[in-house]
Amino acid sequence: MAILHGSWLIKNQNSCFFLWGETWKTPANQLFQDPSAPVLPYPLAMTTLELVEWLRSSGINTTAKSQLKIPNSVLSANNSNSQASSKGKTSRSVESTPQPSNNSVIIALPTQIEDNNSVDKLTFLPIHSAKFNLEPPPVIYLQPWQVEGLCLNPNEALKFLVSLPQNITDEQNEFLGGDLRFWSQIARWSLDLVSRCKFLPGINQNTQGDYIASWQAVLDSSIDNSRLDKFSHLMPLSSRMYQIDHKHDNSIICLDFPQEPQSLILDFLNHLIDAQIRGKIGSLSPAETRLITTLPVAIRQWFQGLTTASNAINTESFLVERLNATLKAWTLPLEYQLAGKTLFRTCFELRSPAPNQTNWTLAYSLQASNDPEFRIDAATIWNHPVEKLTFENRIVEQPLENFLRGLGLASRLYPVIGESLENPSPEYCQLNPTQAYEFIKSVAWRFENSGLGIILPASLANRGEVANRLGLKITAQTSPQKQVKLGLQSLLNFQWELAIGGQTISKAEFDKLVALNSPLVEINGEWVELRPQDIKTAQAFFESRKDQVSLSLEDALRLSSGDTQTIEKLPVVSFEATGVLQELVTALTNHQAIETLAIPSTFQGQLRPYQERGVSWFAFLERWGLGACLADDMGLGKSVQFITFLLHLKEQKLLDKPTLLVCPTSVLGNWEREVRKFAPTLKVLQYHGDKRPKGKAFEAAVKKHDLLITSYSLIHRDLQLLKTINWQIVALDEAQNVKNVDAKQSQAVRQLESNFRVALTGTPVENRLQELWSILDFLNPGYLGNKQFFQRRFAMPIEKYGDTASLTQLRSLVQPFILRRLKSDRTIIQDLPDKQEMAVFCGLSVEQAKLYQKVVEDSLAEIETAEGLQRRGMILGLLVKLKQVCNHPSQYLKQDSLKEQDSGKLIRLKEMLDVVLEAGDRALIFTQFAEWGKLLKPYLEKKFGREIFFLYGSTTKKQREEMIDRFQQDPQGPPIMILSLKAGGVGLNLTRANHVFHFDRWWNPAVENQATDRVFRIGQTRNVQVHKFVCTGTLEEKIHDMIESKKQLAEQVVGGGEEWLTELDSNQLRDLLLLDRGAIIEDED
Repeated sequence: MAILHGSWLIKNQNSCFFLWGETWKTPANQLFQDPSAPVLPYPLAMTTLELVEWLRSSGINTTAKSQLKIPNSVLSANNSNSQASSKGKTSRSVESTPQPSNNSVIIALPTQIEDNNSVDKLTFLPIHSAKFNLEPPPVIYLQPWQVEGLCLNPNEALKFLVSLPQNITDEQNEFLGGDLRFWSQIARWSLDLVSRCKFLPGINQNTQGDYIASWQAVLDSSIDNSRLDKFSHLMPLSSRMYQIDHKHDNSIICLDFPQEPQSLILDFLNHLIDAQIRGKIGSLSPAETRLITTLPVAIRQWFQGLTTASNAINTESFLVERLNATLKAWTLPLEYQLAGKTLFRTCFELRSPAPNQTNWTLAYSLQASNDPEFRIDAATIWNHPVEKLTFENRIVEQPLENFLRGLGLASRLYPVIGESLENPSPEYCQLNPTQAYEFIKSVAWRFENSGLGIILPASLANRGEVANRLGLKITAQTSPQKQVKLGLQSLLNFQWELAIGGQTISKAEFDKLVALNSPLVEINGEWVELRPQDIKTAQAFFESRKDQVSLSLEDALRLSSGDTQTIEKLPVVSFEATGVLQELVTALTNHQAIETLAIPSTFQGQLRPYQERGVSWFAFLERWGLGACLADDMGLGKSVQFITFLLHLKEQKLLDKPTLLVCPTSVLGNWEREVRKFAPTLKVLQYHGDKRPKGKAFEAAVKKHDLLITSYSLIHRDLQLLKTINWQIVALDEAQNVKNVDAKQSQAVRQLESNFRVALTGTPVENRLQELWSILDFLNPGYLGNKQFFQRRFAMPIEKYGDTASLTQLRSLVQPFILRRLKSDRTIIQDLPDKQEMAVFCGLSVEQAKLYQKVVEDSLAEIETAEGLQRRGMILGLLVKLKQVCNHPSQYLKQDSLKEQDSGKLIRLKEMLDVVLEAGDRALIFTQFAEWGKLLKPYLEKKFGREIFFLYGSTTKKQREEMIDRFQQDPQGPPIMILSLKAGGVGLNLTRANHVFHFDRWWNPAVENQATDRVFRIGQTRNVQVHKFVCTGTLEEKIHDMIESKKQLAEQVVGGGEEWLTELDSNQLRDLLLLDRGAIIEDED
């Protein structure tokens, strides 16, 4: 994996975008360097050929329909390299390989420099950019390094940069460095400038003194100027540290100051816009060509320089100078904008009428571009016609000239003010109400877009704000019948009032305002806009619709989150909840405000504070009939919170009907064990397998139980039977299983009737926002609209364009129904132990069960006739065989590939690793079988599309060190490492991982703890979760239960491993090995 970086380089006529790649490389030796020696190659940078090959092979999708736009020069160069290498040359150095259009530049990059206790040598340790962002070292230096890369011309750079994805949260887009993302935004800005025709032709001189024709950006609007300021402040320092004036063979004992960001941005914009305009013009028509031939030679050469690939103006210099002087006179009003030096601008302030007056005043002044509060009124400017004016401790160059330039531009955009300019020293002009309204709606934005300042009355300044419009003020409360359970569609009691500009008005006051027949009206000293369309809508509302309006709880929640803007086409300008409804809205937007409930007396265990809050949150939403999604991180105990919630309902005599829990087949047994452990008073039925009850037997069985647990694979098969029950709660564990709304299981769960719906998931969004919609649509149908509306309103703006406003709106909408706590939260960390150990119970597949039974029967028959050492050896051999079967039939049968469905452990491992990787965590998987590690490694690599390490006895010392170094240090290194228990159980420091999986068990707690301590040791900064896999219904479960029930004694008994098992007689051994068929994951047809 690599991280791409880049920046714009200003290099006389050969300015280009320099692209380079950073990757993790373990340095063979520490880098010692004489400070006065030539600059060394950057050890973490790709060579040019490595970069080209990576770009070709990455195949990274930027959207569903397009791919990274790789320049043709790169592709052709790579093809030539491939052809050359195929002609019998198996290897060649970088220097002897034909290279694409590339360069090597010197960049000052973050580096740790250590004194090597030598007079003339220092140790240089480059810092990987991803690691620098995660764990910056205490002391860093900017050290010059030589970096190879590709130089992209403006056309290539534009295509490449705009093809980069904007969604920075997507894991597949982690190959983009922050500097590249920055320049991608500037490239998109250039597209916006071209679309708004913000460019002009011009004439420039290169360093050789030759005249060239060019197109350049015009940043004359306040929007573009603020963008330039913002981007200048946000430019990454790395983009400014290219030492382009140094020769590569020279030593650098000092660094250039960082380049000015504004000059870099402007030069980049000008080159991109020049390339775009030339591309759009293309070849001229014959008529245009004939017309150009009739022009004077200088103009003809200039036109050709603007429309062809060659920008040179080949004519007499004095003719070009005359043409250039004419152009400068033409562009004089934009001189400062073109130079990017607009320090002051003419400003127009709209002032409301004086008492008893109707006309508005448009006052003129000079305003500082970087400080809107700094203004010089027109009278002061006219009274001081000087070259430099000192005003309030600021020096203003040519104030009168700048002021007059702005007035002239404004008069062309808005001729109404032209009459005032006939005055020798104009200071303002008068506007009637209609003209003032026109200025606000149609002229002000044009002024701003042309670089002029605008100041409007505060109540009219936010021209797009709903609050300033005529609309409804809503006050709502719940029904006084508190015993009635509400839902999203429950109707509320509410009152409405007409309001405008934040103030309520009566019907009579509204009629008076309408009678004024003015688009701008004054209410209690504030001027507000009265739109004709709003007047018509309000009149229609009064006449026919006011008594037919209804308000549901869903409407109230939308209004409180700011999502709903209108009722009966009238904008809702204010919403206020009162009484119990206010408590609901407050609690839903602030989960901490929910009162914590007492833990049920029948609960067998102890809840942590955040878990108590989760139980209370469940109970709160259940009272209101609102679906709940508990999305805590893996390991925070979602299942125990749900079980405690059910206990709470039962203890309060509120559990009137049965609850249905749907979960993956692999955790059916886990759930049943958890319920029996923490809530033994809950009657639980595991509904699966060919022995499951049907028909009336099913109805009778359900009535006798509080909780029925079934699987996703069964839910759509027995849907008609399950629909016969009126469930109190339908809960989905691992709710991401219904992320595809068109899947059979997703359709099935939506058809089940219940009073309350629950979703448990550690990953509410894995890849796309549609997955979140699917879960929320199950919980609260219709709340986020239909699938197409959600895609258009939220998914596309957020995923494709990074729309933060839509993201904020979506977050406020879903926040009431999703409770998500992360292990990284400070309030959660203090509640957690440093190390959590948990058993993961996995069922056996039918294939595993058959093989397990056969191995037991065949082996026991032989063991019964054996004695002494032979018998002991056969028992130990049998244990090994059964462990292999419990891992996967393919391991026991010596097959070379894995089928996920053939192993309950493998199914569960894959599900849990999905969550681990989604959270950005890292994991170690321990096994005592090297052959299992060899099968598991390629399987996981294929499933996750990531490199996986496997460290075992045959791993060489060099490979071992490289694996450890990359796992610990490489920010983009493999997130999963498989280790054999013997080779990886001791002597390693792997604290980057925070999950440990013991896939198969070594029944010696000391050995397992040693392995766990590879992660749980000094240097570990996060809570560690240890997952111990156990196959239910097998000897693994029985030994596990014995160890847990008598842990201290068991550690003494089995402290030496599995030798104690060889002392059991045949009957004891048979009881231990006997398979419980209830644990089999059967095909549920």
